[in-house]
Amino acid sequence: MNMNKLVIGVLTLVITSCVPKSESVTDMNTIDPYLWLEEVEGEKALNWVREQNSVTLMELESDHRFQQFESEALAIYEAKDRIVYGKIRGDYIYNFWQDDEHIRGIWRRSLLVAYLDNNPEWDVLLDIDALARTEDENWVYKGTSGLPPDYNRFLIELSRGGKDAVVVREFDVEERSFIDDGFFVSEEKSTVSWINENQVFVATNFGPGSMTSSGYPASMRVWTRGENMATSPEITRQALDNVGLWGWTTFTTEKNYSLISKAQDFWTHEILLLDDDLKAKKIELPLDADLEGVWKDQAFAILRSDWMGSPKGSLISLDLSSNTKTDVFIPNAQSSILSVNFSSSHLLLTIQEDVVDKVYRGILDSDGWVLENLGLPQGGTISIYGADPLNPNFFYTYNDLITPTTLGYFEDALTDPITIRQSPARYDSENLEVNQQFATSKDGTKIPYFLVKRKDMPTDGSNPTLLYGYGGFEVSEKSQYWSKTGKLWMERGGVFALANIRGGGEYGPAWHQAALKTNRHKSYEDFIAIAEQLIANKTTSPEKLGIMGGSGGGLLVGVVFTLRPDLFNAVVAQVPLLDMMRYHKLLAGASWMGEYGDPDDPVEGAYLREYSPYHLLSKDLTYPKPMFTTSTKDDRVHPGHARKMVARMKEQGHPVMYYENIEGGHAAGANLKQYATMAAIEFTYLHRMLMD
Repeated sequence: MNMNKLVIGVLTLVITSCVPKSESVTDMNTIDPYLWLEEVEGEKALNWVREQNSVTLMELESDHRFQQFESEALAIYEAKDRIVYGKIRGDYIYNFWQDDEHIRGIWRRSLLVAYLDNNPEWDVLLDIDALARTEDENWVYKGTSGLPPDYNRFLIELSRGGKDAVVVREFDVEERSFIDDGFFVSEEKSTVSWINENQVFVATNFGPGSMTSSGYPASMRVWTRGENMATSPEITRQALDNVGLWGWTTFTTEKNYSLISKAQDFWTHEILLLDDDLKAKKIELPLDADLEGVWKDQAFAILRSDWMGSPKGSLISLDLSSNTKTDVFIPNAQSSILSVNFSSSHLLLTIQEDVVDKVYRGILDSDGWVLENLGLPQGGTISIYGADPLNPNFFYTYNDLITPTTLGYFEDALTDPITIRQSPARYDSENLEVNQQFATSKDGTKIPYFLVKRKDMPTDGSNPTLLYGYGGFEVSEKSQYWSKTGKLWMERGGVFALANIRGGGEYGPAWHQAALKTNRHKSYEDFIAIAEQLIANKTTSPEKLGIMGGSGGGLLVGVVFTLRPDLFNAVVAQVPLLDMMRYHKLLAGASWMGEYGDPDDPVEGAYLREYSPYHLLSKDLTYPKPMFTTSTKDDRVHPGHARKMVARMKEQGHPVMYYENIEGGHAAGANLKQYATMAAIEFTYLHRMLMD
């Protein structure tokens, strides 16, 4: 388990007050006249939201393309012939499925042998639509966790409206029902995970002093079946000014490992291993190492700094009994480690070289780790899927920007793979090609990006071009099959560019660390360099160039369009951060200070103000007309960021568009129809701005 990826997925905070207790409303409103828009579900704020939504929909729905785009996007989302993915649990494969008949979705299973024969016989275990009707709740499925080895019991997470906060309920598969007196945790940002049949880790809101300033649990307890959760014994505690803690158990064929991660900030974690008596002992890894998993009495970690002779970016294993370190893989300047997985028999290592994937299988012999290339397709993105330390078999997928996904299956890593399914093409890519190019950033660094264009594209600056980026939290942007973007943009003549800027993980920890905190401008310079190259080589022109990004990528596009409004004519900022002087006081923002910096620190605060989009806006400049999208139910990135940005732009007389989904969480949609509507909003806007 990569702890950074875990934290990225769950770092969210239930808002209890829109104004910090240390500051009065009067003082804050003197500084920021739009604080009232931070009241997530305040009547005045929601009335403002509905008014903006109405204006946006009135304009875009009148465009003849809107309904067509919505219909085409929904057809992709609801396609009956899309690949059915699942998790192998014993003799079955489990799958969550949504389509036009199951809007909220069904959780189901089939015998694995039938699935591999391409003839699954699905047994519906839980119908979320029916459950929502029966219980009169706006349930959104968030995931399940099964108890090995028989998987008769599951912990099911359900969200109201798509929020990150979930209700956790224990489910009996044989009875097809929730267990009345089973494990149950009410709506919170909780960790609830199996230790054994009668015990779970539980970290939730136990009352005053049990939640950190980032809004995550500060107390980890072991809850025994039949006992009172509130009085369950505490195993460890986290300081309230740290991020939080998480617990889980890795089940393997040899033994089980119960672990706790105590996150001090986003990039530093203390890892504890529990013995049979649930006594915790620290694993002697550097605090900034990313724990990838524990397997065969070895702890595996990717180093984010040099340690004991191993350079940063290396994958090492640490013997749990002797604390002996062994190098597993040391990347070169062009490569980095993308993921680490384990089957019952092999380590499975995915690396990327210039953002193109390769997968190796590994075993430890007397001379050290032996890695062999699995020989999977190259040129795009490979994902190891469904690997489990209890099973020698696993799936993999391959795709790239114009090649639909292939699903393959390994019966143990020593055999050749079996192709299970090939996804149909979702758009016409016959006349398209993908090239990897490099732009030179302000400091001379070569920045890669993928470019999808027509083979006969004219180089006269006339091509509508969409540049997408993220550049944060060591996340890599990969050459993957973007079916919605392909159908609504590339098939219709649009050029698509995918940026691999610093702050991401494309070249390992050093690539990410180059743009941390007071070096964040490196990400923005990289993105601007790609935009300038697309214009200089006459792929496009400022009048035809648009940019898009979500969450941290929403911050990226917010920054660059306020810094360089001359470069762009369209901006789509999805669930964005924009007020970088208050982000740490809104929802999960405090947990990201290790990435962006502390606004209350004199040096970091002054730096953040220099690029904070909300503060960069000027009534004296001319900006492209941007589109901001967000969700009321997003309890990760506060919708107040986008709301306040739009209000300030309107105050200064700038054209701007806005749409806020009233539910949907950080994904900005709670079901497939809402995703399709959001796609129609964004791509109708892009066509109007760049193609008309």
